[in-house]
Amino acid sequence: MIFLRGQLKLLKKGERIDQLYAEDIQIIQSSEVFSFSIDAVLLANFARAPKYGKIIDLCAGNGAVGLFLSRKTSASIDQIELQPRLADMGQRSIALNHLENQLTMHELDLKNTFDFFRADSTDLVVCNPPYFKELPTSKKNPNPHLAIARHEIHATLADVVQVSAKLLKMNGRFTMVHRPDRFLEIVDCLRANRIAPKRIQFVYPKPGKEANVLLIEGIKDGKKDGLRFLPPLYTYDDSGSYSPALQEMLYGN
Repeated sequence: MIFLRGQLKLLKKGERIDQLYAEDIQIIQSSEVFSFSIDAVLLANFARAPKYGKIIDLCAGNGAVGLFLSRKTSASIDQIELQPRLADMGQRSIALNHLENQLTMHELDLKNTFDFFRADSTDLVVCNPPYFKELPTSKKNPNPHLAIARHEIHATLADVVQVSAKLLKMNGRFTMVHRPDRFLEIVDCLRANRIAPKRIQFVYPKPGKEANVLLIEGIKDGKKDGLRFLPPLYTYDDSGSYSPALQEMLYGN
């Protein structure tokens, strides 16, 4: 145990506290397990959170997306994470930021979501899911925490979208970060589950490079027309520094 800012906080061996300065959020992380990346920051900034209501963060990891979203809304935020160690870190980060009245971390398999949550009850579902299909030829990280976070070992794209669609109220929003190479599969999966794609943004490492991140929003039972492609977003500029947009997301104005 360590003392931090005059309060007793639990940090376990190998853990550290990082900060997203733009949102004044502290988060417990460890190099031994999956840590949040730029993708979580992009997702939290892309998502259009309701002012009030209910948000569910699927595949929550150590809770970064929900923590970042908490500064943008008064809605309650429930986070669902399969891995006990990550869920525990997320719960302690909630306490670290004094957000117990708004956020709750649930150590839960995605497939058991409806043992605890009602269908048609949620205004926004956000998800930073595993990106890579689980195939016999897949090369997985030997660290099981990272392998589960990156590969569809316990939850596939279809699982994520099916659960999200069932959770959402009519006209509720689903927002996800994923990889551009699965774009068509994602759109097909959303439509098959009554989620109409509405906003899409591709993120590029820097000008002149191919997109490496996809941000997508859909509306449950939304009209089929009205799809918007937002301007490209760049992570770095030509000099290798964060782009102005990323600089603002990470450090504020």
